[in-house]
Amino acid sequence: MVAATNFFRVDDLLVQIYNSEVEMAEDVAEIVQKYLQQVLKQQDTAAVLLATGNSQLKFLNALIALGGVDWSRIILFHLDEYLGITADHSASFRRYMRERVEKRVNPKKFHYIEGDTLQPVTECDRYTKLLQAQPIDLCCLGVGENGHLAFNDPAVTNFQDPYKVKLVKLDTVNRQQQVSTGHFPNLETVPQYAFTITIPTICSAKKIICLAPEKRKANVVKEMLESYVGKDCPASILRQQPQATLFLDVNSASLLKST
Repeated sequence: MVAATNFFRVDDLLVQIYNSEVEMAEDVAEIVQKYLQQVLKQQDTAAVLLATGNSQLKFLNALIALGGVDWSRIILFHLDEYLGITADHSASFRRYMRERVEKRVNPKKFHYIEGDTLQPVTECDRYTKLLQAQPIDLCCLGVGENGHLAFNDPAVTNFQDPYKVKLVKLDTVNRQQQVSTGHFPNLETVPQYAFTITIPTICSAKKIICLAPEKRKANVVKEMLESYVGKDCPASILRQQPQATLFLDVNSASLLKST
């Protein structure tokens, strides 16, 4: 088992740092495997919220390759989806999850947000009811370059949000990140609106795993851990979640004072 080279707490949040993204992904995969095994010893099914994005790829591959999880007892959800794109669009999060997770593990159920719905408000209500049907045992997250969790950008973040799912307008930093990471050819093609699971729903998960590797995340990781807890950096709310762990590699942790 690969071990973290450094770990510490910032408020209630445990932070673990690894020599490389690969080592981080392998260790997180083992942590998640053991946790899901333990949950399934205590109950019939486990509900898991998954994130998309490049930060999740090595972890998801490592978890699936590791085996040892009875996916036929796992109910999956995802954190967000663009409004107005089809499930087969190259940037669709439904496509990401279907190809990288569902087809490979055959879970009990994968509940998808229907991004191309004709009735977005009704879709929010539908997905809310699905989330209300059982507690979330595990939430796997990434951190956006503007500090967003899911599609909770700073301007639309509400730490006391009364909704579980909502429709939001994406800010320019977020939309440009989608271009920079290769999901869209230019800013004009990135949808302006998206569905997102809200911050309180994320924080209600019994265990939270947040992966933020790569040099491009160094600035937001520094802000997340060393500035104040507030909506200017939505991910900072994890510092108030004792069930959460932030996983970094040496690149994303390179600007931190404590390393």
